[in-house]
Amino acid sequence: MTVIEDLIARNADFAADHFTRGLRLMPALKTIVIGCVDPRVDPNEVLRVRTGEVATIRNVGGRVTPELLMELGMLRRVTQAAGGDIGPGWEFIVLHHTDCGITKLTDRPELLSLYFGVEEKSLSVEAVSKPRAAVAQDVAILRDDARFTGVRVSGLVYDVSSGSVELVVAP
Repeated sequence: MTVIEDLIARNADFAADHFTRGLRLMPALKTIVIGCVDPRVDPNEVLRVRTGEVATIRNVGGRVTPELLMELGMLRRVTQAAGGDIGPGWEFIVLHHTDCGITKLTDRPELLSLYFGVEEKSLSVEAVSKPRAAVAQDVAILRDDARFTGVRVSGLVYDVSSGSVELVVAP
């Protein structure tokens, strides 16, 4: 059986026994979790989120990049078109983790500066190699974005060796 055949078979089981009808477009907890694509750190699994409770965005390092800010802006437009809005009463949770692959690129400032949309001289190596510093930096960027005034923003770090999260920046 190929990977795609296996996944389609798993979906058949999901559709038959686990699918929840009637979920709304808006996450029930009015929360967006921003996390890393690392397969060890699925935010919905790590935080035991049920289907429909949160929206999850994943990228390399779980970082707040210019592209992520554009995506959040687009999501805001989607919520407005659906009769809601990302604003007061909503939460953003930034979830970084230990042993992140992005830390392997600290010797590639030209690549990282492009990803973060900053000049190389402005790139903080600490905010790439240290997850707590990275979370604090990303939370600050979100809190400073005028499009999301009133959104509560917090930051967590997940330890891949223990399975535990640590609150690094309180909402």
